[in-house]
This record gives sequence, C-alpha cells and structure tokens, in this order.
Amino acid sequence: MSAPLDVLIVGGGPAGLSAALMLGRARRRVLLFDAGQQRNRRSRRIGGFLTRDGCSPRDLLRISRQQLRAYPTLELRDGVEIVSAKPCASGFQLRSKTGEVFLGRKLLVATGVTDSPPPIPNVERFYGRGVLHCPYCDGYEQRDKSIAVYGGSTDALALALELTGWTSRLCLVSDGLCELRPAQRRRLSASGITLREEPITGLKGRGSQLERILFARGEDLPVDALFFHAKGQARLDLARELGLDADRRKPLKTAGYGKTRVPGLYVAGDASNHVQFAIVAAGEGAAAAFAINTELLKEDIAGSPRRSRAVLAQEACQPETRLLRRA
Repeated sequence: MSAPLDVLIVGGGPAGLSAALMLGRARRRVLLFDAGQQRNRRSRRIGGFLTRDGCSPRDLLRISRQQLRAYPTLELRDGVEIVSAKPCASGFQLRSKTGEVFLGRKLLVATGVTDSPPPIPNVERFYGRGVLHCPYCDGYEQRDKSIAVYGGSTDALALALELTGWTSRLCLVSDGLCELRPAQRRRLSASGITLREEPITGLKGRGSQLERILFARGEDLPVDALFFHAKGQARLDLARELGLDADRRKPLKTAGYGKTRVPGLYVAGDASNHVQFAIVAAGEGAAAAFAINTELLKEDIAGSPRRSRAVLAQEACQPETRLLRRA
C-alpha cells in the first residue's frame, strides 16, 4: 500500500481498457486489474466493432494493451483478482486475493457479466463457437444456415423471431414441454419456425463445430448453430460492498457517464444497463474516463490556490467546463 493513485480500474475488457486509454492521455495515474474473465474470451470473433470487425477477442486485447504501453502513467496487473473494496479517506481501498492493498481516489468497475450456457450435456464443448447468444455479434456468420433456438419461454420466442432477419431455417427446441400460449405457437408457425419439444440429450459435432442436436425421442436435428437467450449475472460484488444496491440478475442503471450514487464509484461495460456490445462497452469506458477526469480536475482546482496552464487549457474546453460548474 502506497500513496493513492488517481484511478483504480477493475476489469480488463473493452470498457476497462478504453477508460485506461483515455485516462492515460489525461496523464492520470491509473492501475488496471485484469483477472482474465472477459465475457467473450471463448468466441471466435468480435462482430460489429468498427476497425476490428471479425478479429478475435484475444487480438483485440493484444492490440489494446500494446497501445496502452505508450502511456507511462498506466499500469496493468494481470491475473490479479480483487476480492474486496471499501471506502477510505483517500477514496477507495481494494484488496486482492493474495492480500495486496491498493488505494485510489476514484474507482471504475468494468467487470461485466457472467453467462450461463443452456443445461445441455457437453454444451461447454461448443460454447462460444456453435452455441451462441448474440445475433448482432454472430448472426451474420450464420446467415441462411440452419439455426436452433433453445428454450420454451417468451424470451426464446422473441430471440427466434429476431433471428428471422438472418435466416429462414429456424427451429425452436424447448427441451421439454413448451410454455408458449396457443397464440404464440401460431405466431411461431406463421413465421416459418418449427418447434420440437422433446428433451435434449446432447450435442454432436466435429471439434467445436456443432452439427446436430440429439433428442430423447425422434430424429436428430442437423444445425449449424444453437442460440440461447442469455441471462447473464452482473459481476457487481465490489459495487455492492461499497453500498450500491445492485441486483446481479440484471444490469445496473447508472447515471450519465457511468456515475453511481456512491461518490467516486463508476460502472461501465456489460454490467451497466445499456446494449451489450463490445464497441458500446468501449464507448462507455471512454465516457466514464471523461467524467472521472473531470471530477478529479474539479477536486484538484478546489484544493489548489493557483491554476496551472494545463488546468486553464482544460477549462477552455466547453464540455469539461459545463461539468466543472455543476454542484
């Protein structure tokens, strides 16, 4: 434990890395912790990320980290799991699983969410490759192919209808009795989506490429992909420790720029209540960094009898000035 840093960032995905980049460019002393639990780490590609469309998540992280090395006030700690957080006189105190203690004036939680794949035998073998959950991330690569949608709920119905934009070869597999009402079943049929309610006994394919869904009764279903409605759990344990009322079953609603009701605490990325795309997470991280730096500037100015040229130049920028004048 040493003198407090300007910002502590927990989470090394697009949101955390983007925030670190912006704060490094603002010459803030930043320490980022990455436990290596990115939500998309098992995916083949990232879809819809401008300039990085189709690149692997691993390559995106590698390129991002290379760019961060240019900023001397940034430090990344790999494999460090932060297990507790509490307020302190300087801002926040974090403790790692190994007992290290870190101090920071501001804290950004960018730990994302954890997805649970469908409860199908051997699903882990295909998860992230043939078993998917985001049509916007992976739907284009599965266009005009045979796609199954898992589940018998209204969420599964909505996902199946959404996927009609990518293919007409769709089947809803409910893995048991489907709970859809007659009107919903008619809508399914009218959209050209077949329904199979037999219990699923497993998945079959070559390597990680899904080829068939196996049922307790009836013929196998040839498919190229299986989509499911993801009910990800937000990783917000640290935020809850700091007094934030956060429900892990749903994303957190934050104020603008990822600000929370806990002073100095920000949340960005998939754990926040916005569209859960990698590029959106990166944008949220940048926006949070802007707000964090503005808040730090405000505190620095209030505590300094003279304003430096850098601060005067910062104040001349209209958006920052508006924020600084807020109570």
